[in-house]
Amino acid sequence: MTEGDATRPSDHMDAPAPAPQSKVQQPRLNLAGYARFFWRQLTSMRTALFLLLLLAVAAIPGSLVPQITSDPNGVIAYRTNYPDTAAVLDFFQVFNTYTSVWFSSIYLLLFISLIGCVLPRTKHHFDALRASPPKTPARLSRLQGFTTRTTEADVDTTIASARRLLRSQRYRTELYGDSVSAERGYLRETGNLVFHAALVGVLVTVGIGGGFGYTGQRVVVEGYAFSNSLASYDSFNPGRFFTDEALDPYTVALDSFEPVYEQNNRQAIGQAIDFTANVTTTVRGEEPQQSQIKVNEPLSLSGTNLYLLGNGYAPVLTVRDADEKVIWSQPTPCLPFDANLGSTCVIKIPDGLDQQIGMLGFLYPTTGTLSSGALASVYPDLISPVLTLEVYEGDLGLDNGQGSNAYALNTDSLEQVAGRTSEAETLRLTPGDRLELPNDLGSVELTSIPRFVSLDVHHDPSQLPVLLFSVLLFAGLITSLFVPRRRMWVSARTDASGTTTIEYAALARGDDPNLEAAVTDFAEKHSQQLGVRVDS
Repeated sequence: MTEGDATRPSDHMDAPAPAPQSKVQQPRLNLAGYARFFWRQLTSMRTALFLLLLLAVAAIPGSLVPQITSDPNGVIAYRTNYPDTAAVLDFFQVFNTYTSVWFSSIYLLLFISLIGCVLPRTKHHFDALRASPPKTPARLSRLQGFTTRTTEADVDTTIASARRLLRSQRYRTELYGDSVSAERGYLRETGNLVFHAALVGVLVTVGIGGGFGYTGQRVVVEGYAFSNSLASYDSFNPGRFFTDEALDPYTVALDSFEPVYEQNNRQAIGQAIDFTANVTTTVRGEEPQQSQIKVNEPLSLSGTNLYLLGNGYAPVLTVRDADEKVIWSQPTPCLPFDANLGSTCVIKIPDGLDQQIGMLGFLYPTTGTLSSGALASVYPDLISPVLTLEVYEGDLGLDNGQGSNAYALNTDSLEQVAGRTSEAETLRLTPGDRLELPNDLGSVELTSIPRFVSLDVHHDPSQLPVLLFSVLLFAGLITSLFVPRRRMWVSARTDASGTTTIEYAALARGDDPNLEAAVTDFAEKHSQQLGVRVDS
């Protein structure tokens, strides 16, 4: 036989090996083709689940690192203690995790992905609801749960009885000749769609509600109050659609702050057990009300929630000039630097004296002395307090039109006149003490040491809608998990002897461990309705 002999088939054992074929050539995609491809990938359920997981992971830094919107003092302390790490975190916007570019990108991609998943599936689901159950398969014996029964009833009576029983079990039915086709469980897909639609609702509500909401922080000292106005906040973060009219007029006065510390367990002496801020609230047009704010127990007032974030001490210093005129007398909140509320505070006095002065204070609520001779706080409550002050004079940098950190003292243009690097010793005060300032600048007196609390005022108009969508989300999830999707068929035929053979079978969409038991149970009930039966 010669190569290419037409008398032999091409797949004969003696035929020459076929020539190697080139690789399959994929069609080249244009711009619209690539856009369609990426859209299908983005709107797949796999991508939506991945983005949902990625969003949860991306939210972790917001729980581990203090956020500017909720804990600005913590951010200041973090930047002071870890300047190198803080620079990296600032670059990646970690201190503003939930408004960062990368978190917002994940959020928006998830939103688009869910929309792209839900809309086509919703249309498909509505089309399926309007469609009739599928035709009865020719061979029911190949399906799961197949079983047969025999009866003396005729075919029409058998099929009519089966249809009534299926309808009583909430099946949608359709007759096809001598058989009935039934299906139920569309509530499963409905629940699935409700779950995803509610998730989209949560995302939309949080996004829009955040635009109309606001958060603000304010330090309030015992005996003082603050009003819910824009100028009263120490820091304020409005939503994109915020207006001043959103601030309902009210005042909150801090009457007292009551901490509770561990005193019995020697291994945990001084550990905080409970904090209670006793406040008086006054809403315009209403009588003052006594209330309390605790950790994890916020105060709801005029559509806002007031959270207790932190606390500390705010020593009241009275500064007099050389002529005994009081030029400064107000509390100064101190930032704690250890668990026993050892704290630092900064006092800046730009006017009233011959020189601008700045004082860097270290407060020790219960003073102890280390082996090195340095002072330290050994208990967080106010038992034997001492305030030390390092005094600087010069230019505070407050007249250059630029903002400055109230909790930090820039000493580049200042000269220390009392402290470790000067001839005068550090000033050491206890409540009621009064000492002269260096260079005949005047005097400073530690009048009292009240407590302060840091309040976070949070207004979120999306709370109720988010709650409703969350309930729908949970209900849809439960429905999609526990409602089975089933199709069942009943077919009947009569032989020459007049005996009717009934065939039962079913098919599940997904895992359904109870499917065979359901078919058997239905067959038993149907046979009982028909009367005399013979199982086979």
